[in-house]
Amino acid sequence: MRIRTTLATGLAAVTALALAGCTGGAAPAPGDGGAVDTKGELSGEIQFQTWSLKNEKFTPYFEALIKDFEKEHPKVKVEWLDQPGDGYQDKILSQANSNTLPDVLNLPPDIAFPLVKAGKLLDLDEADPELEDKYNEGGWDAYSNFTGVDGTYGLPWYLGSDESWWNMKQLGEVGVKEADLPTSTDAWLELAKKVAADSNGKVKLVSSMPGLDTFVSADIDIMDDDGTFIFNTPEAVEIVQQYADAYKAGAMPPESLTGSYGGNAEMYLQEKVAYSTGGSGFAGDLRTKAPSLLETTVATPRPGIPPLFVQGVNVAADSDNKAAALAFAEFVTNQKNQVEFVKIAVGFAPGTAEGADEVVSAVEGDLDPAQAQAMKVMFDAIPNAEATPFQWTGGMTDYLNQQMALAIRGDAPAKETLDKIVKYANDNRIDQ
Repeated sequence: MRIRTTLATGLAAVTALALAGCTGGAAPAPGDGGAVDTKGELSGEIQFQTWSLKNEKFTPYFEALIKDFEKEHPKVKVEWLDQPGDGYQDKILSQANSNTLPDVLNLPPDIAFPLVKAGKLLDLDEADPELEDKYNEGGWDAYSNFTGVDGTYGLPWYLGSDESWWNMKQLGEVGVKEADLPTSTDAWLELAKKVAADSNGKVKLVSSMPGLDTFVSADIDIMDDDGTFIFNTPEAVEIVQQYADAYKAGAMPPESLTGSYGGNAEMYLQEKVAYSTGGSGFAGDLRTKAPSLLETTVATPRPGIPPLFVQGVNVAADSDNKAAALAFAEFVTNQKNQVEFVKIAVGFAPGTAEGADEVVSAVEGDLDPAQAQAMKVMFDAIPNAEATPFQWTGGMTDYLNQQMALAIRGDAPAKETLDKIVKYANDNRIDQ
């Protein structure tokens, strides 16, 4: 399923670039910022940059947000900038190279990475050591795991995740009840083989090849402390072999291994598979595209560790007004303001440690019951969710898919396949 991790429209594929090389000089060392005092009287002007959020839906929210901050700090003036969805990373790099980064900006971890390496973002953990406990643990980790750099360089803002969607009509025909639905990757693949056998291949529960998120969900170490990919473990080999066995048993449509594959959600809507992954918004797709399916579909947490999709708010290390900038970043991402934001950005969860229940209570009355239930499932999963390492690129995914198709068809051994994928990933690391 195509995963939407940002509210920005027209998002282009992201490729991390070497900012330090673009600057033509030695990058400053990250972590030189020290503590920033935001308790005193703040003054001066700061710039705040969002990513394609100045529109009819969100503009009133941000105008009120800035007005409230300026009311609390009457000597501070906030200038709101917004960049279009396309070419955002190029724009960020251009601003960084010309030393015109806004004081406060919105960057996901992958786009933040070259700026962190170049010392362009403030270490927020060092600036205010009391911040960490206020935010979602997985979101905080996503901005703390930059290879070769200590510190934390973003405050979790809005979060997303996937859940499991099951066609209980098809599963009921082979005796599977809601109470039987699996909670681990191993159990899901075993159920897929059983269901395929019991239905003579009619009911298929595996709708896509294993990806990096499959190994993350199975709690397999993806990288070591030096950033070297290491997920070609015996446990990962077993998972790939289980997929191959499931394919051989008829639990997986052949087109899921080809270039004509349209995604597991589309195959679910066409009832070619009885299982898919997707965000809470998938209930809306069912309502509009396959309403008869909605009545027999059940949403549950994804087997294993759920995925986490993260957006954050960052502070420029070169800001001339770090105190006001950090205070505003904290204001944007505090629980009260995040709850108000995701009431508008329905389907996303606040990046704070608490607040999800407030969102559910506030919006469930206005939602389709199926979407409200799906949102509860996703919000319950968020505290335990983990982000896929941003160091994993689109090119690595393409190579993984090519090699994995051979292994699933039985044309290549699982161990050899994983070794080749890991070698390719290490040969093409973006941090070296």
